[in-house]
Amino acid sequence: MATKTVAVLGAGTGGLVAARRLRRRLGDDHRVVLVDREPTYAFAPSYLWVLTGARRPAQIQRDLRRLERFGIELLTADVLEIDTTRRLVKTSEADLDFDHLVIALGAELAPETLPGFADGAHNIYTLAGAEHAGKALAHFSGGHVVVLVSRLPYKCPAAPYEVAFLVEAALRRRGVRDETRIDIYTPEPFPMPTAGPELGHALEQMLAERDIGFHPEAPAERVDAKAGQVVLTGGTRVPANLLLGVPPHQSPDVARHSGLAAETGFLPVDRASLATTVEGVYAIGDVTTIPIAGDKFLPKAGVFAHAEAEVVAKRIAAEATGRVATASFDGKGACFVELGEGRAASAAGDFYAEGAPRVRLRHPGRRWHLAKVAFEQYWLRRWL
Repeated sequence: MATKTVAVLGAGTGGLVAARRLRRRLGDDHRVVLVDREPTYAFAPSYLWVLTGARRPAQIQRDLRRLERFGIELLTADVLEIDTTRRLVKTSEADLDFDHLVIALGAELAPETLPGFADGAHNIYTLAGAEHAGKALAHFSGGHVVVLVSRLPYKCPAAPYEVAFLVEAALRRRGVRDETRIDIYTPEPFPMPTAGPELGHALEQMLAERDIGFHPEAPAERVDAKAGQVVLTGGTRVPANLLLGVPPHQSPDVARHSGLAAETGFLPVDRASLATTVEGVYAIGDVTTIPIAGDKFLPKAGVFAHAEAEVVAKRIAAEATGRVATASFDGKGACFVELGEGRAASAAGDFYAEGAPRVRLRHPGRRWHLAKVAFEQYWLRRWL
């Protein structure tokens, strides 16, 4: 019997889980090939702790070659083209024929699409950017700190708010909080809007309690790096002595040109099966666009990518062995919200609920921070 190939594109949360689960569920008559441009995995939820100095970059990185001991083939290369008609993936290293395909390429950071961002802001969504921001924060002695959400959508909806909370706690600990003003500027109407107004207003209250300014529906037009200012749409200028920015996100070019993309560039999938319009081709995680109630879309977050990967691995394994695929993604997820000083909140709910997502914010406390630390250690030990 000829060997069949399952190709997994992208070694982020979804891609790693999919590859590991597929390798476990499929027999020797199937290859599992994981493709990523980077040879090293970094645990993105811990970038916040790199920023505060609680982690060193090396502590949250792992060599992807460790996956080979599980029987997963690793191809370190750029994905150049996805040809679903020929069932072929072209990469910078080799062409890869596939029988099943999992597209887990994520959302691409595009700081260059906001003029001045690359020169005037610390990009808190990369490991290097978080490290550089941490060094700047360590030497910050007062002034105006601005946390900027530049465009929608963006991944990990809690992250900019966690940054504000953690920065506020760090400056208070160092005794320079009284000399510092902290403000968040975002195009959103309230924090984490896809989770609903109740949770958003609860976060607004937490920000207010810490004297962190919140400025909704305030999209940025550009960053004036020379003047040290954010220029909002309409011309308002916001001075920033320390600018911590969420860069614009976009769908990877190869996904946009795959023939599978919506007008946004992201990939529409069946919300239960994660199947695209092409048989045997699935997409998971941040590269997808999944409508939910209220004319919103499922947030781009690792918790969903993980759950979707579990579903897709089960479905491909069933299809490969001639069984009926029944696994279904239910739209449920949870996340932590770091508050500083060893405390965090936790939000969990059903994003597929009829009418509107049903999400509850659990009371902040030390236990949720400890749970996030435990989750970090579990993830790095379990999957790599």
